[in-house]
Amino acid sequence: MTRIAVIGLGEAGRRYAVDLSRAGAEVRGYDPDPRADDPTVPRVGTLAEAVTAAEATISLVGAHAAVSVAEQVVPLLDAGALYADFNTAAPGVKSAVGEIATRAGVHVADVAVLAPVTRAGAGTPLLASGPGADLLAGLLRPLGVPVDTIDAPVGAAARLKIVRSVFMKGLATLLIETLTAAEAADAADWMRGQLTAELGPDAPDLVERLITGTHTHRTRREQEVRDALDLLGELGAPDDMTRGTLAWFERLGRESA
Repeated sequence: MTRIAVIGLGEAGRRYAVDLSRAGAEVRGYDPDPRADDPTVPRVGTLAEAVTAAEATISLVGAHAAVSVAEQVVPLLDAGALYADFNTAAPGVKSAVGEIATRAGVHVADVAVLAPVTRAGAGTPLLASGPGADLLAGLLRPLGVPVDTIDAPVGAAARLKIVRSVFMKGLATLLIETLTAAEAADAADWMRGQLTAELGPDAPDLVERLITGTHTHRTRREQEVRDALDLLGELGAPDDMTRGTLAWFERLGRESA
């Protein structure tokens, strides 16, 4: 039986812990926040207990804590174990995590989660890079987790996800801007019908997910857009649309304050 530790039992971490356990893995979850308690999640009281003999340790603690948590967890892992960073973070953050793991003789995978985990749970598509990418795929695919791998260093998967975010976050704010204008023109229902007709048969759900998710996860997604702007600058690529996307996230932040 595959033994997996899930560090960070927020919305995504809880879902992975439950789904992987149901798929047949032995899962131990850990989170220091008592508010993360959930009777459906196999949870333990310490980091050491969570990762002892784990074949794979999944980090879902958020970009702000990714490096500090890796510094705490990696020394507790067995040599040859796998540390998989699932956090949505900039390539530089992922590279720092990779260096911590490599120095300790631990396999490491940079994992980009390519859709909201709340929608499909452990069935959410993943893209993995780094020396532990194939090992991760070998452990998770039998549990029903779709993992694509690329032969590239830690940080490469994160980089591709950020480029993808240029479109996904831009699409969300474009929808919000269009529907805001349509509401001002007293034509919101008509405009929503026009947009969904253009986007295909699943469009009503897609539009609702993009708009609702943008508001619900505004802070995290705004940081993704800032990371995207930094990356576009490094690549020397135009960033006009992405600057507009950031302006919308900043506006939503002011409105919610």
